[in-house]
Amino acid sequence: MNAFHHEWLALQAQHERYESLALVVKLLAFTALVIVPDNGLVIALLALLWLQEAVLKTFQGRLGERLLVVEAAVKSGGEGAVPMQLHSDWLTRRPRGAGLVTQYLKSALRPTVALPYPLLMLLAVVA
Repeated sequence: MNAFHHEWLALQAQHERYESLALVVKLLAFTALVIVPDNGLVIALLALLWLQEAVLKTFQGRLGERLLVVEAAVKSGGEGAVPMQLHSDWLTRRPRGAGLVTQYLKSALRPTVALPYPLLMLLAVVA
């Protein structure tokens, strides 16, 4: 196995791990709705968990971007890419300040992330 194959295996495992962590955050959000008696507090917790999931999904997206680079390199026999450069490549493109916050907010608004939180918040207000 070459370095790209090893990198792909490690990245894919972490990519799937972030998906599991995002599901855990959603389950925590539902649990907060059920066990926290104060509506104001539960809405604040839901907002915090929503943002936390957005951060996780942003990290997962970075891994996904690198996975696509690695897959292209495997397909082309390694042409045009260097293995084991996840952080170095990301550091050259890393947004600062507002750009980083914008990435997190974009992740928060993705339907797969955003769908349960407004509904849970509405349930907190109605219940």
